[in-house]
Amino acid sequence: MTPILPNVKPDDIILTGDRTTGALHLGHYVGSLVNRVVLQERCTQFLLLADAQALTDNMGDYLKVRSNVLEVALDYLAVGIDPAKSTVFIQSLVPELSELASYYLNLVTVARLERNPTIKEEIKQRGFERNIPVGFLTYPAAQAADITAFKATVVPVGEDQIPMIEQTNEIVRRFNASVDAPILVECRAEVPKVGRLPGVDGKAKMSKSLGNAIALSASPDDIRGAVKKMYTDPKHLRVEDPGRVEGNVVFTYLDAFEPDAATLAELKDRYCRGGLADSVLKKHLEERLQEVIAPIRARRAEFAQDPQAVWDMLKTGTRRARDTAAQTLAEVKSAMGLTYF
Repeated sequence: MTPILPNVKPDDIILTGDRTTGALHLGHYVGSLVNRVVLQERCTQFLLLADAQALTDNMGDYLKVRSNVLEVALDYLAVGIDPAKSTVFIQSLVPELSELASYYLNLVTVARLERNPTIKEEIKQRGFERNIPVGFLTYPAAQAADITAFKATVVPVGEDQIPMIEQTNEIVRRFNASVDAPILVECRAEVPKVGRLPGVDGKAKMSKSLGNAIALSASPDDIRGAVKKMYTDPKHLRVEDPGRVEGNVVFTYLDAFEPDAATLAELKDRYCRGGLADSVLKKHLEERLQEVIAPIRARRAEFAQDPQAVWDMLKTGTRRARDTAAQTLAEVKSAMGLTYF
């Protein structure tokens, strides 16, 4: 796989991360993790383990959120994130972020938060209706704090998250105008050219909660079983029947994981003409996924043998992140005149 974020420059500062609600899967790998491994060689990169944000809709399940901090950190290390090149930190242990968010909340209205398309869709998906946790509704301000604390210039996101970045920049402009100084930095969204994978059921994006994901730690049997369940073309009933590539989940995965363009083109041509069995196609995909996941799984198991070393890595990264966030907070408070002694 060749990740492409062509607009990222060496002097950019990247802020991205993951909610700590479960181990990561192939959708994360394709949509973000591969890019992060490349970007850490080019830019300054901060990776946020968003445990505080995860609590906005998991407030009654603290253990899940807490335990998955380590799980996500293991996945980061397993795919090649280097803590010497990327600052990996725990959100809840950087209190400066919460203080920044509290100031930003004065720059945005409830009506504006409710109009945010991303928030509206997620409220609908979770069935909150009017019983919306305030922390969930105000997350755009908290995300603005996460981004601006590190003066990030680039935030890699999916298409559905672009409204969140737009609202961050609205807050940045309002704050800078209110203090008549360019204290905060606007950022730009970068959407990877390889988007998120669908779930193995083909009905939604790959998601832990929907049970249609292939974890980065999946066993060979787990991978084999997931591929067998994938949908192809429902009208491709016999080997000799012509099949459709569009909307075919197996080909969607092959587009992401088959490195040989000529081989992929040949498979598509044979399938469209007829003469390629679904079982053969799935076997080919399974082999590719086994090749991708096997080394990740092995590295993850190796790191998991010494969890204290992983916690020490997170402690170092969190201290580094807090130093940066504290500097930004000091500049913000000074600009507002909140320096009394």
